[in-house]
Amino acid sequence: MSLFDTLYQAVNADIMARASKIKLLICDIDGVFSDGRIYLGNDGEELKAFHTRDGYGIKALRHAGIEVAVITGRTSTIVEQRMRSLTVPYIYQGQENKLPAFISLQQQLALSTEQIAYIGDDLADWQVMQHCGFAVAVKDAHPYLRLHANYVTSLAGGYGAVRELADLLLVSQQKFQQFDGSST
Repeated sequence: MSLFDTLYQAVNADIMARASKIKLLICDIDGVFSDGRIYLGNDGEELKAFHTRDGYGIKALRHAGIEVAVITGRTSTIVEQRMRSLTVPYIYQGQENKLPAFISLQQQLALSTEQIAYIGDDLADWQVMQHCGFAVAVKDAHPYLRLHANYVTSLAGGYGAVRELADLLLVSQQKFQQFDGSST
């Protein structure tokens, strides 16, 4: 039994092997970093809630040498601000078709598909997930994604699912306790 099994849920050797090869984690935003709901103010202001534990996980991955990117269909200032505060260097917004951004990242970072993980929650994520070595769906993802993902988180989007995946990657690569920074 691994530390990850104790913290979250049991995973098999194939999941640990896939996770151990990851050099880049690509995340969707709505439904993954957030719970998928969009709050609109009377003046058209858009609000999203982000979990600080996910932020800690992203910073821990970056500290461990695992790159992080986001590819999202929507465009919002709040996403840009949050990802910049987490030092995420690759931010692709307004990507209704996410595959070109994925291909660009893969070429830019010279990675094989087995070195890339993607976490998503809906069918717009499936095209990219098919091209990754480790396709992950959040607990409350569309049933089709959950059915076809290599791994389904035990936590829902916006409630620590990104942190769970970060912990899985870090445990599988023996880098779990190397970071003690903040989640801001």
